[in-house]
Amino acid sequence: MKTTLDELQAFVAVVDTGSITAAADQLELTISATSRTLGRLEEKLQTTLLRRTTRRLELTEEGAAFLQYAREILASVDEAEEQMAARRLRPVGRLRVDAATPFMLHVIVPLVRGFRERFPDVELELNSNEGIVDLIEKRTDVAFRIGALKDSTLHARPIGSSRIRILASPDYLKRRGTPSNAAQLAQHAILGFNHPDTLNDWPLRDANGTTVHVTPTVASSSGETLRQMALAGLGIVCLSDFMTREDRQSGRLVPLFARHTLDVRQPINAVYYRNTTLASRITCFVDHIVEALGERPFEE
Repeated sequence: MKTTLDELQAFVAVVDTGSITAAADQLELTISATSRTLGRLEEKLQTTLLRRTTRRLELTEEGAAFLQYAREILASVDEAEEQMAARRLRPVGRLRVDAATPFMLHVIVPLVRGFRERFPDVELELNSNEGIVDLIEKRTDVAFRIGALKDSTLHARPIGSSRIRILASPDYLKRRGTPSNAAQLAQHAILGFNHPDTLNDWPLRDANGTTVHVTPTVASSSGETLRQMALAGLGIVCLSDFMTREDRQSGRLVPLFARHTLDVRQPINAVYYRNTTLASRITCFVDHIVEALGERPFEE
């Protein structure tokens, strides 16, 4: 009896999610049906693919070997379907997108509706991570990264660049005063990043001409958290234009050191693996983002 795609999908889902329960949820099946499918596959192969303990599932040596073939088969089927869809100029299937929370909220989410109207057969899965994720480990198809790229194995498509500015709320400045030079920052509450520390290099020079590096009074891994604290009047912050444009236009956040701020811009790229079989899905999504943002997407 031949192995079916449903059995391969169930096996891969159990491995990827770590449990039959989670796999059943992902596949929209009952737990018992998923368990039976996995058992049926092992019977056909006449081998044990997974060792079941009270706490976890572990691949056997045979299971690890078969997993590679299973992934290749499913990828080939996906690619075949992708090619057929491309012939109809209608990309289909799931696209997993990753971006830092601020970029996801302020740039991508507002453009999702337009994308869904253009490409209703693409199923978007949007994930937010504050650090750089491993695309394979996190099963991510395309990620938007802010700052210099280090992974040369990834294909990168430039989206634009976004200037960083030093900001504070009018309420904070009314209570604590407006600093006029870099030295006066020591008298203020500083909202900064706990990782990476390079994000605490602010676009301002001190009296010696050295770029200012701040030590946060309150630190966070999330730029959105820092933005919310700045809006609440908790201190001075340095953030990228893409997430503060409306705050600056409305006056909720006020730029400081306007005449002395250095023009420092963070590059923004869409990244994915060169050998991906999801090219049309990725291309249509990134194209939509670029087209919607325009030629100078993060300018005033």
